[in-house]
Amino acid sequence: MRFGSIILIVALCSFTAYYIYEPIPEEIEERWKLMLTNSFFRSLSHLADLSELLGLKDYMGVMYFITLAEKIVPVSDEHVKVKEETFDGVEVVLYQPKQRGGDTELRRAVIYLHGGGWCLGSSRMSPYDLLARKLVTELDAVVLSVEYRLAPAHHFPVPYEDVYRVVKHFLQKGVLAKYSVDPGRIAVSGDSAGGNLAAAVSQQLQKEPGQQVMLKAQALIYPVLQALDLNTPSYQQNQDMPILPRTLMVRFWSEYFTSDKALFRAMMANTHNNPESSSLLKFVNWSTFLPETYHRKYNYSAPAVVQGAGGGGVGMDGPSQSLADPRASPLLVPDSALRSLPKAYILTCEYDVLRDDGIMYVTRLRSAGVEVTHEHYDTGFHGGLMFTVWPTDFLIARRMTNNYIKWLEENL
Repeated sequence: MRFGSIILIVALCSFTAYYIYEPIPEEIEERWKLMLTNSFFRSLSHLADLSELLGLKDYMGVMYFITLAEKIVPVSDEHVKVKEETFDGVEVVLYQPKQRGGDTELRRAVIYLHGGGWCLGSSRMSPYDLLARKLVTELDAVVLSVEYRLAPAHHFPVPYEDVYRVVKHFLQKGVLAKYSVDPGRIAVSGDSAGGNLAAAVSQQLQKEPGQQVMLKAQALIYPVLQALDLNTPSYQQNQDMPILPRTLMVRFWSEYFTSDKALFRAMMANTHNNPESSSLLKFVNWSTFLPETYHRKYNYSAPAVVQGAGGGGVGMDGPSQSLADPRASPLLVPDSALRSLPKAYILTCEYDVLRDDGIMYVTRLRSAGVEVTHEHYDTGFHGGLMFTVWPTDFLIARRMTNNYIKWLEENL
């Protein structure tokens, strides 16, 4: 009996160790903490797959537990005044420094867009709440955090349009005056899918007729910027990395566009491009825009072009049109649309499938004459900036946060 118990315990420990352990590169700090953290994400992902297979709940519906687990009610404290409002029909959380008597100084502002693959996340999650408060206190800034609607309930372009409406509303002179914001010191920023939305808004705003107040800066944190080539060197190198493996990023892209699983399967095989999107592949040719050091052992092969690929229904246009839409993939705009963009801060991580998206954008922006600060973390992984809350607090998150805020302080 005792021997049987020992065998059971050893087997259980072995299974646990096998499940938790992952071949994470030695260069990554706090590897075991990352393994433990990712074991939770993997377990939830497996549960989501099973739930969808059994017809109980769709994959993203189960994964949304991550958002619910970290949701809080943002409240004011001794330094920060917090208000939940609605800007042009979209919920926002507004963070302001608590005014002292006679304080009439205009402040800088940061419009922040949360990540989560357009399907998960919330401005009311504790890591985003903490970041907003830190921006307020260290920059003496007004922070506007946007609660845009999510896919798959609201496919592209709804999340983008929500954000764009908020930005347009906030940039009205009367609204800026109400919140004591300096019209010449406003940035848009976001991480991951939020970085995608921030880049898209920056591009589209400059084309807005009669727009009087423009953005001074854009700060993009490991942004996702293109859906045409999902087989860049970073997608290949980091396909099994923690937090954002290739399968999950492809699923985010497909769910952003449609609930039709045919697109997911095509994207996994990198055979989702059609003749319309193929004409834009030149803008995401990593053999041209990626510095040689990031090519590694990989050789460029243009994604396959399939007649009728990307079919299905997204609103009135369908995924085939959405693939070629720069509001979804900001890397697809021509150089002429980049030249008048505001200065940029772009953070990339070595162990991230999205690394090459960010680096290619750095190359293209600089070639267009845009001032760019590129901060690359050789030991970084996707989502690092958000791991600031115990027990998943990482040292690299502090460094990322401090460097990000330092850039905003110097450039906004």
